[in-house]
Amino acid sequence: MAGTKRQQAIRRALRALAPGIPLSDAEAVVTLAERRHMKDLPPSTALWLALGSHIRHVHTDYERLLGEGYDRDAARFFVADDTDAVLAGWGCQRSVSDGEDDASD
Repeated sequence: MAGTKRQQAIRRALRALAPGIPLSDAEAVVTLAERRHMKDLPPSTALWLALGSHIRHVHTDYERLLGEGYDRDAARFFVADDTDAVLAGWGCQRSVSDGEDDASD
């Protein structure tokens, strides 16, 4: 597996956390997890935050809700079930409804 030890750890964490994630989504999530502001976080934490952020922005109505004037916390609340549904569809056993860490967006 190519890449730094951190990049390898992020990819391993993604395969373990969401084994059914489509390749295009996986690439986007890994890119988010490798961003500079995530570098001080453990790879598994950076990956979880990136995964949640990606799903919210790409697979839910989060952006629309923000555009309608909802604040970030309210928008996250309203898309939590949809976010969990995507996670479950990708084989993830974890849920944002169980207590999401403060994400990076």
